[in-house]
Amino acid sequence: MTALDSLSRPVRPGRVHQWVRDARTRRLLGWAVGGVVAAIVTGPEGRLGQPAYSVSHALRPGHLFLCVGLALAVGIAFEVWLRYRGQLVTAAAPARAEVLRTWRRAPVRLATYAVLLVLLIVLPGALLGSYWQGVLVEQIGIYALLALGLNVVVGFAGLLDLGYIAFYAIGAYTTAYFTGALPVHPPFTLNLFFVIPLAVAAAMFAGLILGAPTLRLRGDYLAIVTLGFGEIITILAVNMDSITNGARGAFGIPPFSLHLGPLKYQWGLTSLPYYYLLLIFGAIIFLLFSLLENSRVGRAWTAIREDEVAAQACGIPPVKYKLMAFAIGASTSGFAGVLYASKISYINPSSFTVTFSILVLVFVIFGGMGSLVGSIVGAAVLQTVFAYVRKNNTVDPADIYIYVGALLIVMMIFRPQGIVPSRRRAREIGMAEHGVGSADALAAPVGGPAA
Repeated sequence: MTALDSLSRPVRPGRVHQWVRDARTRRLLGWAVGGVVAAIVTGPEGRLGQPAYSVSHALRPGHLFLCVGLALAVGIAFEVWLRYRGQLVTAAAPARAEVLRTWRRAPVRLATYAVLLVLLIVLPGALLGSYWQGVLVEQIGIYALLALGLNVVVGFAGLLDLGYIAFYAIGAYTTAYFTGALPVHPPFTLNLFFVIPLAVAAAMFAGLILGAPTLRLRGDYLAIVTLGFGEIITILAVNMDSITNGARGAFGIPPFSLHLGPLKYQWGLTSLPYYYLLLIFGAIIFLLFSLLENSRVGRAWTAIREDEVAAQACGIPPVKYKLMAFAIGASTSGFAGVLYASKISYINPSSFTVTFSILVLVFVIFGGMGSLVGSIVGAAVLQTVFAYVRKNNTVDPADIYIYVGALLIVMMIFRPQGIVPSRRRAREIGMAEHGVGSADALAAPVGGPAA
């Protein structure tokens, strides 16, 4: 055999080469690298003058093997799921169909909602202590309201709003103004139940002011404009010292009180009465948004989200319905601001930074964009985890958002539709995975004015 023949023969890949080219091997290597990164992230803090202290201590064998082992265990479980997913889905299909058939029956749904409502009324007072009751109101309940409102903007209409917390601030400062807690006193003080419509109207008006000149933008451009609006509101609250009391904030905001003839009740500082107030208003808002989702307006939002050009060609005015989405979402945020200001009795600009806007957006994405139940579940799950971490000091509070970011990355890879997805959103993502349409409801169409 000549040298030329030996060069012309195909080279057979060796075992190592085949092993490296195997997709499962590469995925497991990725999980192992992720475990190393997790070991470094969860390691000790650095020390001044010792640049390698943190990494060297994080990569100690015990800590490193634990993180890599956990990562590989998750990776192996994921590989098993990939291999047997078809069989598992096929085996579970009859049971799933039967559950869906049962759920579609009106008596079953009503009975389920009734049992859930009873549990929500009874369990917090019977099982939770004062700390968790406070978490239920100040963290879960109020942020669930914010997530519901932002879900109208992001999930229903497909508009990326990064300044949503500004409407929350407007509702809170409107409450402080009409209760006489600001340096500028109102002509008359009002009971907080009468402040609610004023705060909602102020937030809706701000939403219209923001939306009217900007909603012709789409995608990243709209996100940047709304982000700037949120920053403007925060900066105004800090700098308008003679009106907002600047960075010191507003003190002495009174709690809710009810005076109907002989019936007199004041909510006070305990959390449980506020929980029941939130439960009543939250149930009303959830019901109204459910009806809105299935109405003509909701279908118009869906059409605009999926294809704005096609929706406009069908006679749907996009700007009108986008303004409606912004105003309705802002109204919910303004109402949440009233509850927050009353419960805490103190507000300042640091409570309304852009970080909170992004956090609410995380709740919506984690729970499921376009899903009302998903928004509540996302806020409840993540805020419960945050509260547990803060109470038990299991993780440095400064590192919480690192894990939230990692969790979102994993969610976007393996379950982009969220924990409790809406049927429409899940269908869009499923069709996009098969090359039909696009699941990106927030991007500008190619060739559009903001593409």
